[in-house]
Amino acid sequence: MFSYWEQQSFFIYDHIIVGSGITGLSTAIELKAAYPADRILVLERGLIPAGASTRNAGFACMGSVTELLADLETTKERNVVRLFARRKAGLQLLRKRLGDERIGYAENGSYELIDKTAKNALNKIDWLNELLLPVNNKPSFRLANEKINEFGFNKNRTEALIENTCEGELHTGKMMRALVDYALQQGIEIKTGAQVLRYDEGSKSVTVMVHNTLSKDNYLLRCRTLVICTNAFAPELMKAVDVVPGRGQVLVTRPVRGLKFRGIFHMDEGYYYFREVDGRVLIGGGRNTDFEGEKTTAMVVTEAIQSALEDKLTNIVLPGVKYKVDMRWAGIMAFGKNKKPIIKAFSNRVFGAFRMGGMGVALGSEVARLLSELHRERAAD
Repeated sequence: MFSYWEQQSFFIYDHIIVGSGITGLSTAIELKAAYPADRILVLERGLIPAGASTRNAGFACMGSVTELLADLETTKERNVVRLFARRKAGLQLLRKRLGDERIGYAENGSYELIDKTAKNALNKIDWLNELLLPVNNKPSFRLANEKINEFGFNKNRTEALIENTCEGELHTGKMMRALVDYALQQGIEIKTGAQVLRYDEGSKSVTVMVHNTLSKDNYLLRCRTLVICTNAFAPELMKAVDVVPGRGQVLVTRPVRGLKFRGIFHMDEGYYYFREVDGRVLIGGGRNTDFEGEKTTAMVVTEAIQSALEDKLTNIVLPGVKYKVDMRWAGIMAFGKNKKPIIKAFSNRVFGAFRMGGMGVALGSEVARLLSELHRERAAD
């Protein structure tokens, strides 16, 4: 049983957002700016947002050459360009809102390693540059083969190196810490350890049931509008949505003496990626070696994927260099029939923004802005 005071002061809100990742917190910030007098609550089932927002590699990127070319095989040019532009807009908004220093943003170079199976992509660089010129206002890609030796990569496995001229990197932990602090400063409430079990939409409000660890009586919160921003976990609350989880596995080495490169790097249509972090090498990906097995929300690493990551690290990235793995982890991304994120009003009280396609760092802030616009147009009083 709950007291009268608890029910009056802690259970009633104007807007509730489920999910405290990049998109959820950014949506709360956008709604607070649109409705400054309203009470806004963000619910997070974990102690920290542990889906993808705090577990990604910290790439501030919009897409590599081979990744974009693969997208263009199944998607119209204008849609690929529009999504690319949204990624850029999202990164710009994130940097403007929080500041580069607070999120550890840097531009130490961004490159894609091309092997012999992808050499045809080199013939498409000029065409891609022309296609993306209205977005970046300069060539997005250029050859940087002279750096293959400089970076120490295996020349037998690296036919070419393409520089992505408009990308950077950031510190994922600092970014999320800064986003939380910013949201709190705006007067947004954040409750962690709050697992949402379900919601029920009424004619005048939405009731949100939150698991109570202290008794059998679950918390019943009420709000005018509810926003779901749980990315790969959205189907747990909204069954009929086109969202398929995709696990992303990562490992980080101990500091590597004499490491020759800095910046961020892509391989194999973006399915592999690596970077330098504090003198260490972070490498992740490999989902394409077991698509079905990685369609899961289980945040555990597997021997097969981790072995694939170590193979790339040993034979391509650090040939002849001794290293030791320091830590491993997994995060959960969200995919669907296409890479376009879902930004939708499911009714005039229930909204959603999820399915970032592995580009949540870039897309999250812009998707939240677009969702806020939709909310202002469609939300019930």
